[in-house]
Amino acid sequence: MITKTTPTTTPTPPTPETLAPPGRRPRRERRAAELAARTRRIAGRLAEFSALPAETVLHDLGSTPAGLTHREAELRRERDGANAIAQDRPARWYVQLAKACRNPFILVLAVLVAVMYGQWLQVSDTEPFDPKIVILGAMVLISVGLRFWQEYRSGAAADALRALVTTTTAVQRRAGRGRIPATVEIPMADVVAGDVVKLAAGDLVPADLRLLAAKDLMVSQAALSGESLPVAKADTRLATDRGEDTTRDPVEAGNLVLTGTSVTSGSATGVVVATGADTYLGSMAGALVGERPETSFDTGVKKVSFLLIRFMMVMVPVVFLLNGLTKGDWAEAFTFAVAVAVGLTPEMLPMVVTTNLARGAVALSRRKVVVKHLNAIQNLGAMDVLCTDKTGTLTEDRIVLDRYLDVHGRPDTEVLEHAYLNSHFQTGLRNLMDQAVIDRMHEAEEVVVDARFTLVDEIPFDFARRRMSVVLRRNDLDGPAAEHLLITKGAVEEVLDRCDRVAHAGDSVELTGALRDSVLRTAEDHGRQGMRVLAVAVRTLPADPDGTEAVRTSYGVADEAGLTLIGFLAFLDPPKRDAAEALRALADNGVAVKVVTGDGELVAARVCEQVGIDPGTPVTGAEIDALDDLELLDRARTATLFAKVNPVQKARIVRALQADGHTVGFLGDGINDAAALRDADVGISVDTAVDIAKESADIILLEKDLTVLGQGVLRGRLTFGNTIKYLKLTASSNFGNVFSVLVASAFIPFQPMLALQLLVQNLLYDISQLATPWDRMDADYLRTPRTWDARGIRRFMLVLGPTSSVFDITTFALMWYVFGADSEVHQALFQSGWFVEGLLTQTLVVHMLRTRRVPFVQSRATWPVLLMTALVMGVGLWLPFSPLAGALGLQALPLAYFPWLVATLATYCLLTQGVKRWYIRRFGEWL
Repeated sequence: MITKTTPTTTPTPPTPETLAPPGRRPRRERRAAELAARTRRIAGRLAEFSALPAETVLHDLGSTPAGLTHREAELRRERDGANAIAQDRPARWYVQLAKACRNPFILVLAVLVAVMYGQWLQVSDTEPFDPKIVILGAMVLISVGLRFWQEYRSGAAADALRALVTTTTAVQRRAGRGRIPATVEIPMADVVAGDVVKLAAGDLVPADLRLLAAKDLMVSQAALSGESLPVAKADTRLATDRGEDTTRDPVEAGNLVLTGTSVTSGSATGVVVATGADTYLGSMAGALVGERPETSFDTGVKKVSFLLIRFMMVMVPVVFLLNGLTKGDWAEAFTFAVAVAVGLTPEMLPMVVTTNLARGAVALSRRKVVVKHLNAIQNLGAMDVLCTDKTGTLTEDRIVLDRYLDVHGRPDTEVLEHAYLNSHFQTGLRNLMDQAVIDRMHEAEEVVVDARFTLVDEIPFDFARRRMSVVLRRNDLDGPAAEHLLITKGAVEEVLDRCDRVAHAGDSVELTGALRDSVLRTAEDHGRQGMRVLAVAVRTLPADPDGTEAVRTSYGVADEAGLTLIGFLAFLDPPKRDAAEALRALADNGVAVKVVTGDGELVAARVCEQVGIDPGTPVTGAEIDALDDLELLDRARTATLFAKVNPVQKARIVRALQADGHTVGFLGDGINDAAALRDADVGISVDTAVDIAKESADIILLEKDLTVLGQGVLRGRLTFGNTIKYLKLTASSNFGNVFSVLVASAFIPFQPMLALQLLVQNLLYDISQLATPWDRMDADYLRTPRTWDARGIRRFMLVLGPTSSVFDITTFALMWYVFGADSEVHQALFQSGWFVEGLLTQTLVVHMLRTRRVPFVQSRATWPVLLMTALVMGVGLWLPFSPLAGALGLQALPLAYFPWLVATLATYCLLTQGVKRWYIRRFGEWL
């Protein structure tokens, strides 16, 4: 649902970027620039809310710390509309059906069916119903039906993957002014600007909030920023809040939480400053509604379609005029011209394409890939650049303890043991790094540790100190120990500030300035390698400090002093074991991988190196903002890593690569990926992605695995290869036939082939091509990205079409001079001879042209193709001798014809192989 909400306050927005005049930019770029300017404007407004004191924010919003009254909330709901983000509604079935009909060849066939039906109506009193109308109509219905059903079914499967999400949130409302506020659960759609929202662990943030109070608040912003770890928000108190102006990025502001994020720990109260389309997420959602951008598949099909239609528009009138002028029968000339039009139209193309794509979709579904849009399969095969996020694709999307080091950077198990004690005995909510420490210890060691220590007290984590401590008592055999052990774990700077000694060679030494600098360098070195570093320190305290034998049980922040630093913990999101191999396979198959992430450049560069990608010089989001489109195109051409980028910048990167002539895939799962997913030629997401990302994607992976994606690329190329194979073979063959018809019409006093014979020949050839989707492609063909090339198809037609016409003309001479079919009395013999030769050469040449190698020796077609071509050739030989011969205007051929036919076929194969070799040397390509 598309809604619009108007905020109660309107702080002065930053001046939006000046846009080029409408006539000087393509519509897509203008729309993208307008949406980018809107996102920047909303980000600036949120930054102003962040900078204002909390009391001023409440005043500007017409709210109070106690929240709105029910009546105020209702009025704002009526005025602003629902708190909902714009999104595309699934198309109704009849709209999907209409889109399935929107294909140039289907439209051409529909016109031809209408013309042929109109012709029959004129003679329906004397002539039986024309079966050609049924044949062509069936082709149209089958092609449309297959495409509609596959896309409708895939859309339903994608909808079934939609994750269940919490739909209510806790807000503070009052029955009236002066009444005591109460916390109530309301649907997220009913949240309005000025509402005071209560957040706790596990809650989704329902709107953009300015925090009024927060305690130990950790928020997962991965969907917006790509940051894999939860982010700490500032501890906030209404009475002392004066705002913060350290950043203009609302995602990084410590006192803002945004729609699309979620609370992992802690609690908070915030006032709603923006809802629906006016949220930071809502500003991006405008890019996700309306008609999708045209992909390379759409552009390629359109160019090829109109190329063939132009050929038809030239050749058909020429055939009509030539036959009318030379034969004098204009009605028969028109019928023959319509048959030529059908012959020139690759009428099975929609069906072959749809069957190819449907087979690809079924094959991919077995590999846990859901194809939402069929055309995406061919775009996957054409893809030569894959932009991917880092988290969960190259990495495992989990935090592990990679190293435990002493103060000099050497591995030290004592540091791991103390870190484990700290994480194990804390009673609060463990974060991901605590769990990673615990996971590193073996179960047997855990049992021993539990037996040796007892928890005395803990000093919980808070965001001002950025550390937490536990106090433990050793369980000695002869009773409680006389000392307590305090273990502190936290941010390096904050822990180091509380230390006066460091562990060294089994002892401790004073922490001097030089030693402090050395220790910090050790931590910073690991930070530059993309690791999150924590410090571990200890202190031994007397159990009865007063000497009264009263054991101490309470400790506080003041006790976190005089600590001894023992070492560091280094955490990372580890690369997937198969990521490097999958990336090598993609590179071997001509797909360049570029990492586009919201994470920092140091972390991202480290991951790139671990999976075999040379990060080069990373390009940051701040740098991208300073580049115009041409400068960004130039940087995108050579850069491998784009770090700290926002959603608008991700989409700009995709468009820059497309402008450079690439077919671009984008793999992402966050809200921040949705615009780029939609703009890419093929958007790829995963079933665990946020809903908006799945809606924007063309393909959904049930496993976030680059290996599966690599298999999809090869399947896409196989699908494209079989499609282009049919198109080139059919187009060249049809063009050759029509070229032969033109030659024959100019010199032969009768029709070289009846319209019905031409249609039957065309139908039989098309039937032989129904097996094309089941054919294989040579391995070397699959190694390179493939795109539609109208010029290549035209060149193929103009070279290979006349090659077949050479043997049509020799057959004309054979029938005219050798078998005496040189008058209208013998035209049935002439037509039968050309019908058989034309059909057999058309069908046999499939095997010659389907591969750049030597057919049957170096490359053999699959059994379905072999059987189908053999069957059609057999039918072609049988028809002149069959009971149907009279109805088709054919007659039995003399036995002396067949040695000539064999010689013609053998010579044709040799010439075609020779032309193929010359063509490959001359143009460097084949299919």
